[in-house]
Amino acid sequence: MTSNQVRAGQLTVEARGAAAEAAGSALKSLSRDGVAARLTAKDAGLWGPAAADEAAIRLNWLDLPRSSRALLPELTRSASDARAAGLDRVVLAGMGGSSLAPEVIAADRGAELVTLDTTDPGQVRRVLAEGVRRTALVVSSKSGGTIETDSHRRAFEAAFREAGIDPAERVTVVTDPGSPLAELADERGYRTFLADPKVGGRYSALSAFGLVPSALAGVDVEALLDEAEALAPSLDTETENPALLLGAALGGFGGHDKVVLTGDSPAGLGDWIEQLVAESTGKDGTGLLPVVPESASAPGTVAAPDTHHVVFSSDGTAPVAVTDGTVVSGPLGAQFLAWEYATAVAGRLLGIDPFNQPNVQESKDNTRRLLEGSDGAPLPEGSPRFVDGDVRVHATADTLPGGVDDLDAALRALLGSVPESGYLAVMAYLDRDGEPTAAELRSGLAASTPRPVTFGWGPRFLHSTGQYHKGGPANGVFLQITGEHSGDLEIPGRPYTFGELQLAQALGDFGALEARGRPVVRLHLGDRAAGLTRVHEAVEALRR
Repeated sequence: MTSNQVRAGQLTVEARGAAAEAAGSALKSLSRDGVAARLTAKDAGLWGPAAADEAAIRLNWLDLPRSSRALLPELTRSASDARAAGLDRVVLAGMGGSSLAPEVIAADRGAELVTLDTTDPGQVRRVLAEGVRRTALVVSSKSGGTIETDSHRRAFEAAFREAGIDPAERVTVVTDPGSPLAELADERGYRTFLADPKVGGRYSALSAFGLVPSALAGVDVEALLDEAEALAPSLDTETENPALLLGAALGGFGGHDKVVLTGDSPAGLGDWIEQLVAESTGKDGTGLLPVVPESASAPGTVAAPDTHHVVFSSDGTAPVAVTDGTVVSGPLGAQFLAWEYATAVAGRLLGIDPFNQPNVQESKDNTRRLLEGSDGAPLPEGSPRFVDGDVRVHATADTLPGGVDDLDAALRALLGSVPESGYLAVMAYLDRDGEPTAAELRSGLAASTPRPVTFGWGPRFLHSTGQYHKGGPANGVFLQITGEHSGDLEIPGRPYTFGELQLAQALGDFGALEARGRPVVRLHLGDRAAGLTRVHEAVEALRR
């Protein structure tokens, strides 16, 4: 078996079999063009003239293992102040790059961090209700205008005031200089950490966005930076550069554009990689689609011939044997830096700009128009194709053939419409903590099709794979799940509720996919528990 293994610092990357052969060819091209040295020198021309302006203001993530150390004294003081005040519960309000990295850091280092990246009213209400008197809130948004994070901030400020607590004693803000959130934080006296504006959100794991909530939760973030810095000297070399090999394997393994990510540690790393890779590469009709199964033995893990199996681990122990794929071993800080570097390299090989996200804004704009146009009236859901028990079934034109009038047949038709090179994406706008069985639908559907199946919680995935869905290859088929609420929740100072925002986000993305001719089926659950049970029954029936 052909193999190519490179180690630097504490990180090892090994490409095996066909992946090694493809990476070897890509490495020759990268070496000929001097890509490693040019990248560490921040050459904005690496991705072509059209990407140069964006790249010129998005490459400071390369400096973060050292530059972020300037944050450490203030982070130490902030964590000490929180402990002295009895604040042992840290809630992070953030989306995408502002939430995924600290969620992984906390999980990997055994710290408790509550991540609030949902608009589901039940989930938001539960986070608000659990221990507000001992809660420190981190409001994290690069742009300072993220609608979900702004809504969370408003809800928590109201909850603090209702409990007789000055929000200025509890709120810490992480944002870019000059953002609307930075201005608001200054007006209200919130402790503020300003991030480097020349670091994009999904490349910000080692910046203030990743470090501030992690440090407040009790993580030794200096150790994380040490792990990354041990890798940094290798990044401008051609031969002793594991991150370059990883990028060559990702971007050079032609015809293997579904990247199946498995690994038990660092905990949750697959979700962070998913956002980084999907949003960075899924554009201009191309890209790499990450698939994050529940485990290495889950259905559909490496079934399709166009998959590239990548296994990650902290200690070099691969949970499954990989003959044609890539193994990435090393501590979390090194993994963060290596994957960011590799994604930038893969972007060059794919011929795209890895730093923009041209299709993310469309769903946001659709959401805003729906909310502004409702004027208090119900959102325009349209008429269902049919109703099956507690499930109302909606679909884009021509997605379901005539005569389909039950959920079993609808799911069978949807799976049957996935093209030979395509995938099925399941997108659940539900309660991630209160309705976790929704995520089990991925493995059930994957057991019934040879094509890759992904799963994302809405609106979380909109800041991740949502870019790939709309900007990547036009071979996706989509199953959207929404539901009624047992009790909605007001957003202070806004004319809409969390429930209305959640539904508007689902409908907005439905419209964006529909406008591109993507097949979409939306299952709207009346009674959520009963509706989910019926969906699981229909998925199980696919196997019979």
